[in-house]
Amino acid sequence: MAELNYIMPVEVHNNLVKAAYMKRGFSEVESEQGARFCESAAWHGIKTHNAIKALHLDDHFGSKAGGCVPNAEIVKLDTPYEAVQKWDANKKLGQATAFDAMDECMRLADKYGVGVVSVDNAFHYLWGGGYVIDAANKGYLAYTCCTAALAEVVPFMGKHPTLGTNPHSWGFPTQDACGFPICIDWATSTVAMGRVQQFLREGKELPPGAAVDKDGRETTNPADVSALVPFGAHKGYGLALLNELFGAYGGGSLPTLRNRWGEGDAEEKRTANFYFQCIKPEALAVDFAKGRSQADNVRAVIEDILGHGNEGCLLPGQIEARNAALSKKHDGLLLTQAEIEEFKAIAAEGGVAFDEAALKSVEL
Repeated sequence: MAELNYIMPVEVHNNLVKAAYMKRGFSEVESEQGARFCESAAWHGIKTHNAIKALHLDDHFGSKAGGCVPNAEIVKLDTPYEAVQKWDANKKLGQATAFDAMDECMRLADKYGVGVVSVDNAFHYLWGGGYVIDAANKGYLAYTCCTAALAEVVPFMGKHPTLGTNPHSWGFPTQDACGFPICIDWATSTVAMGRVQQFLREGKELPPGAAVDKDGRETTNPADVSALVPFGAHKGYGLALLNELFGAYGGGSLPTLRNRWGEGDAEEKRTANFYFQCIKPEALAVDFAKGRSQADNVRAVIEDILGHGNEGCLLPGQIEARNAALSKKHDGLLLTQAEIEEFKAIAAEGGVAFDEAALKSVEL
């Protein structure tokens, strides 16, 4: 069934979001980076990690709670490894940190074939897919993972949430092979907590097997959700654990204390940890069958996977690419009525005039 969507011009959106961040004390550059990220999420149809979620996170765990520090400066730590950098983010805005880290990974990859940036003492960067799609559009294989804001996922066969939703995001420069960057991006829980908040906002129920209430019983009511469960049982659990281990090796601390300020041992860290990596495709090239080029080989592999009666299958990132095409077609960000109501509050916080009646609309 078609749903009414309002079309918000990118400039209007970015002005609203930038003003809200600046009202909270962030610098103009940080606020622009925060708005740029939220634009990317909305442009690709990401309802779980747009401006509403970004400012919600900042309300509960960020600049209003001590987990994010406006105008913080990143410290680049000494390392003997030329293709790897280690950063102390000093609780800088996550989106700003992530854009800078991925840019540095690309610079390192240009020189060494691969570039890695490990970031500790960070604030959540939201949708990892946005950063890897941006890098893939520039010609790199890109990866990022992070420890999520809170431990809100119960381990496989467990009872208490001790893991984050801990997303993984891969981006591949497959534009010539299939028309868009393949983006494999997923939270390791059955659904992201942002999806729970979206469904609560939209008055929808969760799918079965996604969440539990305070008593550990399965629930599909987003209002009753106390914790999430990993997707694919032990498989999702293992992937969530991977992020926690990357974080542990990179300086991250106990997941059950993450962003829980004032609880537990005062000497424990409570911040997130990020990992970023970019690879130049030519750094991987060895030899290809039948004299194919690397680009031709990638195309051949994709065509083989989608052949044999699989022509109707979607590639990861295809939905995001379609949403981006819709945003381009309608020359703006497509938002529901419920989202528009949230943007009214964002505009009010930043002291920016916002006229809902001035927005065009379309049924999709």
